[in-house]
Amino acid sequence: MDRFENLRSTWEDLVTLVSLGIEMEDGSVLDEIKEGYSNLTKTLENMRLETLLSGTYDKNNAILSLHAGAGGTEAQDWNGMLLRMFTRWAERRGFQTETLDYLAGDEAGVKSAAILIEGPNAYGYAKSEMGVHRLVRISPFDASGRRHTSFASVEVMPEIDDDIEININPEDLRVDTFRASGAGGQHVNKTDSAIRITHIPTGIVVSCQSERSQHKNRETAMKMLKSKLVQLAEQEKKEKIEDLKGVQKEIAWGSQIRSYVFHPYNMVKDHRTGFEVGNIEAVMDGDIDGFINAYLKAQSLGQLNLK
Repeated sequence: MDRFENLRSTWEDLVTLVSLGIEMEDGSVLDEIKEGYSNLTKTLENMRLETLLSGTYDKNNAILSLHAGAGGTEAQDWNGMLLRMFTRWAERRGFQTETLDYLAGDEAGVKSAAILIEGPNAYGYAKSEMGVHRLVRISPFDASGRRHTSFASVEVMPEIDDDIEININPEDLRVDTFRASGAGGQHVNKTDSAIRITHIPTGIVVSCQSERSQHKNRETAMKMLKSKLVQLAEQEKKEKIEDLKGVQKEIAWGSQIRSYVFHPYNMVKDHRTGFEVGNIEAVMDGDIDGFINAYLKAQSLGQLNLK
């Protein structure tokens, strides 16, 4: 209610300023009115979008997992570019990020990574990014300067609160330890502190190597596993984790949700909503709210193209 009252008060102040400008024939207030109206419109749009975030876990933090597709260095570089894009987007919104898992590419980029995005409605906004992202560009790794197409998959799940009870049979888990491969100093690379947990009935695999402590990494990995299982159960409309039989392990590269074209023209287009942007540099710097907003609106109207 406070936000609504502030919005109404801002609107009334703008109307008063317009009336005074007309009455006094003072054109100098025009710039102030334009700026005020622009800010008011953005605030109103954000509040309207928040009303669309009515899902069970939309208010939760988000866990993003990114995986490079086939194509070696080219795909791993693209995966790294996406990781940077989402990190910058989180910064733009004032969200906090934490790296949970990181596997560097062989020559460049990132093979796989997982990050936690903390902030109000983080999952509600980020869930629109789940799917396959496609890149078309002249490869910087190709001496012949040929055009390449690369793919990376993005998985988004809500961080599950500790007060939500999820019954997981310990016998359904396989826990492996290994040496961390990401940044973290000499200690992290000399001890088997990283944890990989496999949920045998579904084939879900999660890993964490963000901490030096094996115990903390296991705790974080279990939280990631619970998040995946809850999301999967919700998708399959199952009430019990035991009813889940398995997940599709292969990524269908032909079903990309968005294309990022650097050559022969600059364009980013979302295939579910038709929303597109020509300023690809801004998008790669984290300016993806336009795509997210278009997704939420289309989803609320049942107009998403999910073919």
